[in-house]
Amino acid sequence: MKRNLYYIGLAIVALSAVSSLSSCGGKGDAAAAAAAMRGQAPSLAVQTIQPAAIELQSLYPATIKGKTDIEVRPMISGNITAVHVDEGAHVQKGQLLFTIDQVPYQAAVEQAEASVNVAKTAVETAQISVNSNRALHEKNIISDNAMRISENQLAQAQAQLAQAQAGLTNARKNLSYTQVVAPSSGVVGSIPLRVGALASPSGMALTTVSDNSEVYAYFSLTERQILDLTKGGETSLNAAIAAMPAVKLKLANGAVYGSEGKVATVSGVIDPSTGASTVRALFKNANGVLRSGSTGSIIVPESYTDVIVIPQTATTEVQGNRFVFVLDENNTLHQTPIEVLPNQDGKNFVVTSGLKAGDVIVVQGVGTTARDGVTIQPVDAAAAAQQQSSNQAEQK
Repeated sequence: MKRNLYYIGLAIVALSAVSSLSSCGGKGDAAAAAAAMRGQAPSLAVQTIQPAAIELQSLYPATIKGKTDIEVRPMISGNITAVHVDEGAHVQKGQLLFTIDQVPYQAAVEQAEASVNVAKTAVETAQISVNSNRALHEKNIISDNAMRISENQLAQAQAQLAQAQAGLTNARKNLSYTQVVAPSSGVVGSIPLRVGALASPSGMALTTVSDNSEVYAYFSLTERQILDLTKGGETSLNAAIAAMPAVKLKLANGAVYGSEGKVATVSGVIDPSTGASTVRALFKNANGVLRSGSTGSIIVPESYTDVIVIPQTATTEVQGNRFVFVLDENNTLHQTPIEVLPNQDGKNFVVTSGLKAGDVIVVQGVGTTARDGVTIQPVDAAAAAQQQSSNQAEQK
């Protein structure tokens, strides 16, 4: 463990040295170039490769949606007589949003009430007839058929009453639909229809109410990335999701959202056209900055231990292939191809092949003084950085 910490510390010092050298690299490169012109071996900073730990980031394009985005549609047809909210307003569940012309629906309620009253009167009349005929039937004054007819007339009147009452219930329900209320708490979206416009169930939505107290950021992972996430199926997807670190959201303006999010779900279906599966991350949105329809990028941190980490300035790229210059025991440089992880932190690469612990690479003059077959005078990068710091302090 101490040895690993030593290596990590050594790598950090070396990377810091390289960064310091890069900031003053113009002078060092010029001096090395001058030495080469004089036929002398140029002095270049080198770094001994040792395993280290690093945290990289992967970015995935994301689309933001509210926790709930509910379209508000009218249940009945009619002209809009009032709009009670404005676009972007925060509303509570049940709050009145629109009013649709109530006159025809109020008239339908009154007509239904009248039909119920008529049906009730018919039932009462039929009931009186049944009661009278029953007394006559018991005295054998009327026949069984006459009695059955009067009972059937009562049943018919009762059925008509039930039908009228159902019509009244439906009329009252339609009247209530003239007041369109918010289906949930949230933020009102665009309002395409205004006062006087005709609203109908088959037409466009009146607006959308988005619950933005929490938002979902949707992004995609390839089939291979999902397999890597589950370690080839050794771990369940739910366990892998639970073990994922917190993610960040990079907004459209490049700023990073203040609150971290958590990956919540991974779709169980892989889109055959893209070879990817949809992933959903949940973010708190207490200040309401995030809105449905916004875009951004999900930042997923990835930690690596005991890997070969080199500065990007120590590499050169030729026709899509990346190379470093490895120093041999005779201080001669050899251009060596390497492979690196696609994700990086902007300063360093994680090397997957081409280098091993103990190799010495040039970290200064790459692409200028450092060339294949050139013999140099190696200077330890950490020592060179320390010397530069001392010189700068003396100059002050």
